[in-house]
Amino acid sequence: MKNFFLFAGFLALLVSCGDNIFEMAGEIVDSNGESLSHEMIVLGSELEDPYSVDNVTKALASLYPTRSGRIPVKPTDIYIRFLPSSEEEMEELEALGYPMIDHPVDYEIIKEGDYYHDPSLDDDSYTWQYLVLPVGTAYPEGIQHELLDSCYLSDNDPATKGDDIDWVAVEREAYRLTGNEDLLLPREESGLTRSDESASPSGRITIEDPALSTEAFGVKGVKVSCNTFVKFGSAFTDEDGNYSIDRSFSSNPRYRIVFKNKYGFGIGFNLLLCPASFSTLGKNSPTGVDVHITAKSERKLFTRSVVNNAAYDYWEQCEGESRSLSRPPANLRIWLFQSLNASSSIMMQQGVLIDDSKLADFLGEYAFLVKMFLPDVTLGLRSLHSYEDIYTTTVHELAHASHFMQAGKDYWNEYVDYIIKSYISSGFITYGAGTEEGFGYCEVGEMWGYYMETSLHNERYPDDPKSYGTSYWFYPQIFMYLEDRGLDRYRIFAALTSDVIDRTILEKKLISLYPQFKTAIRQAFSRYN
Repeated sequence: MKNFFLFAGFLALLVSCGDNIFEMAGEIVDSNGESLSHEMIVLGSELEDPYSVDNVTKALASLYPTRSGRIPVKPTDIYIRFLPSSEEEMEELEALGYPMIDHPVDYEIIKEGDYYHDPSLDDDSYTWQYLVLPVGTAYPEGIQHELLDSCYLSDNDPATKGDDIDWVAVEREAYRLTGNEDLLLPREESGLTRSDESASPSGRITIEDPALSTEAFGVKGVKVSCNTFVKFGSAFTDEDGNYSIDRSFSSNPRYRIVFKNKYGFGIGFNLLLCPASFSTLGKNSPTGVDVHITAKSERKLFTRSVVNNAAYDYWEQCEGESRSLSRPPANLRIWLFQSLNASSSIMMQQGVLIDDSKLADFLGEYAFLVKMFLPDVTLGLRSLHSYEDIYTTTVHELAHASHFMQAGKDYWNEYVDYIIKSYISSGFITYGAGTEEGFGYCEVGEMWGYYMETSLHNERYPDDPKSYGTSYWFYPQIFMYLEDRGLDRYRIFAALTSDVIDRTILEKKLISLYPQFKTAIRQAFSRYN
């Protein structure tokens, strides 16, 4: 794995140095024009939920006193919180498929942020997870939970279709009756007309890559989520960064970008125990919010967006005409470390090293953190400042993830074991000296990783061609040489099976698969010997 180093130092640096060495002043502001914090949310006073069944019933009676008794308000949703105690329980909650956030929705937000951890809980434990579930949804009752409220959301009630109740007016009245009237948006503001009292959000999330183009392009496949109290809406962006949320709001919703891509991979982290990171966009108009991201934007938002686009592009290119390049696992978990240089593809969520006794030896007191929330890919971003550099490092690690999918867990256990042992035995030299036991796993794996890094970089940035990893002992130049002679990445990848554990076996495997390229293959391996 690229510049992989001992995990104990890796996590020790994380805990001691934090995650904000390269924090920059954020240019993203909320509806009041205030810059947003991307640290922990600060809660204020508890608010009364206008969407509770009791409050909607009162609002209906206030506006329709002669009819309200004939229109029963039955719960459509429940507001509930869970306290997971393990990775498995977190996955059960995620599998429900509904928005899940780590802070209560019926509290004033004094200071915006990207995450929250209940102060009554230990820092090294999961925090409460808050969900709004349709009535009748089966949920894991074995997880500690607390029902907070029964709610009525007219959008979720089929009985409202075709009736002559003005449910937007009822919603606004419920805000007034619960003391939340100041949260309602005046009709004249943010695109609302005199005849409209609510709006559905839409907008565009864009980013710049100066090395590629002067034009901004979309942040692809991320989820834009928003809510006011228990009323949630969300939508994935398309390839151009456009989103449209099919839910109307009467007040300024709180927006956030959820870095859980439509392809399934999640990018973290806010706190360690979080499946995918959020970047808050604060309160904004119910008509939507546009966000333009540059390298000068808040650092976490920028890096998450670049990694997201790199991974999205990687997923797309895996499906070439031959469809022979394995995509990484659909639930791939990517951790970002702003204060570190190291990157790796350790695939721990996929089962690598889980039962290995070396885990505790190398991680010491931090082993429980990794066991609780296992990373697959880790990206050290300390020395990576441009879109180009972050993009290129990301695709390198994702190439390893594809290799893992084909070679398997046993192969990867040997690969990671070599990296750790050789790093120590060779005097802390990256990748060892190429003479240690099991060096062939690293040889084949890094040839592929650096070759893909070079190939995908040069496809994206043809005016700035580069060759990565050519100073190491495992020679990714071999694959570059073969690509120049017609053996594309899909054919090369087909040879990276679990039995190919060194370059000698690799050469034989390539020749057996592609005898028509026999001369070129032998020339490549002999040239870089």
